[in-house]
Amino acid sequence: MGLDGKVAWITGGGTGIGAAGARALAEAGARVVVSGRRAEPLEELAREIGGEAIALDVADAGAVDRAVAQIGPVDILVASAGTNVPARSMAEVETEGWQRVVDVNLNGVFHAARAVMPGMRARGGGVLMLVSSWAGRHATRLTGAAYNASKHAVVALSESINTEEGANGIRSTAILPGEVATDILQTRPVPPSREQMDRMLQAEDLGATIRFVAEMPPRVCLNEILISPTWNRFYLGFEEL
Repeated sequence: MGLDGKVAWITGGGTGIGAAGARALAEAGARVVVSGRRAEPLEELAREIGGEAIALDVADAGAVDRAVAQIGPVDILVASAGTNVPARSMAEVETEGWQRVVDVNLNGVFHAARAVMPGMRARGGGVLMLVSSWAGRHATRLTGAAYNASKHAVVALSESINTEEGANGIRSTAILPGEVATDILQTRPVPPSREQMDRMLQAEDLGATIRFVAEMPPRVCLNEILISPTWNRFYLGFEEL
């Protein structure tokens, strides 16, 4: 199913999974709006795909509401903004770090979803993709307490949306990727090597996943997608641990 005439909004759209999703949806014919905190990569991507860019912090509910008012009706939301902190174990995480991770990874997803759903209800449907993590299904030492908690909560939020909004034609997919070779990996206490990153999922793999979900017919709700590299270190073990 083509996406001509559809409006897609991608948070965390300047780099990584969000940027890959933007490219894939634009290629499928959607009008794509990307948002994130850094204007330069957003504007560069918008020029590349013929889309639009809005700089904002998803943790700011008012900024999110203003962005949706500027965009207009949204048919497809990809909530991919995410963050983590280097000091992430329960013994090390500080209150400020915990709050920032939860503000972006959970509250930011909620703000975006809440902002687009009234328009989706009015039009009889819409697609949300909430980017969680392998850590949203399996809490691990590597990802840390705040990240684990926030990503588990995103899965619950997605299920809550389907529970309440399926009758209104709104469908939400929680996407739970394992290791993806993106910039967020550099916030780990021990960042992975180039050789390790080459064996991980690549951003374009998630872009293809996002397009696949977006092109499903309205009768189909993909509730969750748990996706990992074949070389899955969550099974094989991490040398840094």
